[in-house]
Amino acid sequence: MEVSVVKLLFRLYCLSLVAALCSIPTALAGTDREKYTNPIIHADYSDPDAVRVGDDFYMISSSFNHAPALPILHSRDLVHWRLLGHVLEQQVPDERFSIPQHGNGVWAPSLRYHDDKFWVFYGDPDQGIFVITAEDMRGPWSEPHLLKEGKGLIDPTPLWDDDGKAYLLHAWAKSRSGINNVLTLHRMSADARKVLDKGKVVIDGNKIPGYRTLEGPKFYKRDGYYYVFAPAGGVAQGWQSAFRAKNIYGPYEEKVVMAQGNTPINGPHQGAWVSTAGGEDWFLHFQDKDAYGRIVHLQPMQWRDGWPVIGADPDGDGRGEPVLSHARPKVSAASADFSLAASDEFDTKKLQPQWQWNANWRADWYSLSDNPGHLRLFAQSGTGEAENLWHVPSLLLQKFPAEEFRVETKLRLEGDKAQAGLLVYGTDYAWLGLRNKDGKSQLIYNVCIGARGGCKTHEVLLAELEKPQAEIGISVFPEGRTVFSYRQPDGNWTPLNEGFIAQPGRWVGARFGLFAQGDNGHADFDYLHVK
Repeated sequence: MEVSVVKLLFRLYCLSLVAALCSIPTALAGTDREKYTNPIIHADYSDPDAVRVGDDFYMISSSFNHAPALPILHSRDLVHWRLLGHVLEQQVPDERFSIPQHGNGVWAPSLRYHDDKFWVFYGDPDQGIFVITAEDMRGPWSEPHLLKEGKGLIDPTPLWDDDGKAYLLHAWAKSRSGINNVLTLHRMSADARKVLDKGKVVIDGNKIPGYRTLEGPKFYKRDGYYYVFAPAGGVAQGWQSAFRAKNIYGPYEEKVVMAQGNTPINGPHQGAWVSTAGGEDWFLHFQDKDAYGRIVHLQPMQWRDGWPVIGADPDGDGRGEPVLSHARPKVSAASADFSLAASDEFDTKKLQPQWQWNANWRADWYSLSDNPGHLRLFAQSGTGEAENLWHVPSLLLQKFPAEEFRVETKLRLEGDKAQAGLLVYGTDYAWLGLRNKDGKSQLIYNVCIGARGGCKTHEVLLAELEKPQAEIGISVFPEGRTVFSYRQPDGNWTPLNEGFIAQPGRWVGARFGLFAQGDNGHADFDYLHVK
């Protein structure tokens, strides 16, 4: 797709002007300081679950193949969030996740605070349901315990009842088990070390007209009723349902409690019911937004006739619609100074938490001390320069942090058979960077279309360089339209007259990041600035 250079230069100028005036917030308050605007997080934190402990809110999300896994976010007002770290430094078992497992790994976790501990339950569709605990959300976390082994067991959610009995509810992945659209309930030991029975299907979406892909349940109890909050209808087009029963084994009544309605928010569902210390009810959920992944919204929630109503209810029928803006939660301690970091000066002793690798990582892939103030990525050998990066574990990646943003970095490449650069990564990917070959240093732009099935490659040699160093950048515009650029010796940025549209990965949004490949050498990155 051809793009006007003049238009690109104008848009780059506008982006740099805006970036000089503001940072990337997790929520846009607009001119009214008493309101927030959705999405509160325009980044890929899919399948969120959350709890409140005192005045603190904590949230976790799916991470699929990436490591570290299971991100931990913290807020005091439900609007502004910061990333504390991850529950898992590496996924288990290591030998399985040492290579990219696109679309596999950690699916739809649940977070609970019970018996003075934090509990994380997550499903790995190829292994089963795992449990991890900690007394502090910052860790240390226990080793993952395989609570229930089996194929296709996903989306677990626990409930500790008033009589001391414990239960586990989960959904099914048809790709592994051959069944879906049903929720199965098990008795569970109170310490979540074992499941006590074979389980019983308590909610069958196949028996409810119009239902398909019932999954992602969250289990609660309120005023003598057992409630299951669960999405149905698919990721991009679905809705949020609630089920209730006086007996934990049912029968359960059903009601759609939030759908798109007359709003632009497609597929609003799957998330967490949380209450403030003052008794307000709120619902955190995701919206699938293609290349940007599953971004996070916050909806007001109220109870009416024993049913939750999520979002606005213009018709008064109990089926809510997502709000685009709303009065902020009333909390005792706000967290307006919280934000999700993206830039990095590489002046810390370990990688900042916004970074994730494409698979389980090794300490010898990088250094922050060999050249202080720089990130050194050691070139990882593969099958040569034509290797499909879809299969490379040593890609250092971040989530797209906003609908429009710009990334800039400066790198130097050492090694006579190496390449390195700045990458936009998904089922299609593109990178701009350096290649040292046959004693020459080159500035290269490389595109792969259809990475999952093998690349259809397009490559452009942009320049022969006197030194193996360059300043490069990307600008991302709505709908994932991406423009790469590099800085000339005269200080001016030159955008490439090449159009690239960022694509999501397998169950995740597109990522941007850094890499180094080759038989020897390394790349030093001076900084990564995100505006």
